Amino acid sequence: MPQPASNGPESESAPSARLLPGGPVAESILADVATRVAALTGGGITPSLATVLVGDDDASAGYIRIKQRQAAELGFASPHEHLPASATQADLHAVITAFNDDPAVHGLLVQHPVPKHLDYDRALQVMDPDKDVDGMHPLNIGRLALELPGPLPCTPAGIEALLAYYDIPVAGREVVVLGRGATLGRPLSILLAQKRPTANAAVTVVHTGVSDWPRYTRRADVLVAAAGVPGIVRPEHVKPGAVVVGGGVRYEGRRLLPDVDESCARVAGAITPRVGGVGPTTVAMLFRNAITAAERATGAAGEDGAR
Repeated sequence: MPQPASNGPESESAPSARLLPGGPVAESILADVATRVAALTGGGITPSLATVLVGDDDASAGYIRIKQRQAAELGFASPHEHLPASATQADLHAVITAFNDDPAVHGLLVQHPVPKHLDYDRALQVMDPDKDVDGMHPLNIGRLALELPGPLPCTPAGIEALLAYYDIPVAGREVVVLGRGATLGRPLSILLAQKRPTANAAVTVVHTGVSDWPRYTRRADVLVAAAGVPGIVRPEHVKPGAVVVGGGVRYEGRRLLPDVDESCARVAGAITPRVGGVGPTTVAMLFRNAITAAERATGAAGEDGAR
């Protein structure tokens, strides 16, 4: 639970919020994944997560390396296809189709963004939705809305897991999501409104197209920033004692620019850190989706499903 702010002489300037790092949450999720990997490999099945990178963007290549390194640590096979920046839409679709048709590949992701001349959404629709570890195929978003089994969008699922790990009460409370994007704001609003002990919230989605959006954020028990606008959330936008989760970020070169200004720690009761908050849980959820896909494809799915 969030700790009360200090009443000492430095309370006006020193951060007082409890930090909610994503690392321990991710470790807990990945420990479960490792157990499930061991069960599969013990039966002669190696789970596999395939990756596709188009072009030579340094940040994207770095993300692929992180995922491949994590795959190796967990015992996943990690076939990879690197297409040149000049690749055509047909080239990308051909690679995706080949991975779709390979029974040894259980999970698949195409690193986003792709070069501007390519259509990522069209490529996503070519993907087998049961191998979609990002949980962003249109069919999987439909499954989410209808509460059907399927891979969940990783960042929203990671945020729910983070709140649950730190015993942040959500059920029956007011959650405000600042941002309506397809990868975070919209799916998170659906996820946290569902009837589940770690959800079941009164969720409001607001965005920068609403001129008085701070009127909504200031009443939130839990505020999730998902706008992708650096520093948009400042202390005056936060209800004293609220839980603040920074989900939206932008990059300036290699520098991470979060939605939540660090000064919000003076007002919030609990807050994710600038670095190492939602990011680690997102990667962990990707591997949870991948092991679930492997279990389902091989007839070894347990009761946990994708949730």
